[in-house]
Amino acid sequence: MLNIDDINKAAARLDSVAVKTPLLQSAVLNERAGASIFVKPECLQHIGAFKFRGAYNRLSQLDGESKKSGVVAFSSGNHAQGVAYAAKLLSMPATIVMPSDAPQIKLSGTQKLGAEVILYDRHTESREQIAADIAMNKGATLVPAFDDLDIIAGQGTAGLELVHQMEGLQLTPDYVLSPCGGGGLLAGVSTAVNSLAPECKVYGVEPEKFDDHVQSKLAGHRVKIDGTSPTLCDALMATSPGEITWGINSKLVTDFITVTEEEIKHAVSFAFRYLKLVVEPGGAVALAAVLQGKLPQSRAASIGIILSGGNIDGATHHMCIQQFPDP
Repeated sequence: MLNIDDINKAAARLDSVAVKTPLLQSAVLNERAGASIFVKPECLQHIGAFKFRGAYNRLSQLDGESKKSGVVAFSSGNHAQGVAYAAKLLSMPATIVMPSDAPQIKLSGTQKLGAEVILYDRHTESREQIAADIAMNKGATLVPAFDDLDIIAGQGTAGLELVHQMEGLQLTPDYVLSPCGGGGLLAGVSTAVNSLAPECKVYGVEPEKFDDHVQSKLAGHRVKIDGTSPTLCDALMATSPGEITWGINSKLVTDFITVTEEEIKHAVSFAFRYLKLVVEPGGAVALAAVLQGKLPQSRAASIGIILSGGNIDGATHHMCIQQFPDP
């Protein structure tokens, strides 16, 4: 199991490298929720998502020979960009396997950071096999998107910062909500929060069409879902919790919440209108849960929420605002 020492060590590696994203409040959001909401906008992190934290923590620990051989990863976008940017800062080559239908903003962002991008068809090809073959041929280090203790520790620094920032306001969170795809961010956050604020309840939030964590909790073990339903949340399309992440989240996370595609679009528009933030659909699910009142007994509570990313293309962002012009 991960522990708070691992996350503190990751925070030391990320000090002065990662953005220490602020903790924001909005009178409109507090009124809507009937609670005090503290927003951690990881959409303001390097590459527009929390993924940089874990990628840098993992890559910065590679030895000299491993750095020369480089790294390989597979991702629909945010992990791709996180690894690409961390590799650039550490002067090592990076190869990223990305689906051919990845959002253009994430694809071009990864390429601009200097990584070699290999495209694949998510319906007919295995990204895991492609990445494994590249790693073997190049002698490169495979960097998982979430099921890796160093990745999880790096992501956990977002939760570490959130609790410390609330401590600076002489507050302790009653709830913390995190988006949940493969579970890496949630595992890191739940570990940090459980250590620093053990009475706080941690919830994972996922789109209803990719509810593998909800299904896994109901079953009492990791469940793999079909994963063919369309969703705007390309960042949260894991079809099963990670083995390591589920080992953590099944013990430390209070429960899991799902939100609909319409609720997610509403939250994207709300973030733009009232928080003045550009948030991608997968990054907005925790906000959606709060706006829809999906937390039990949360009136007058202090609630921390993580907006995990902001890499959204213009057409999708415009569609959300058009559909919910007065969110």
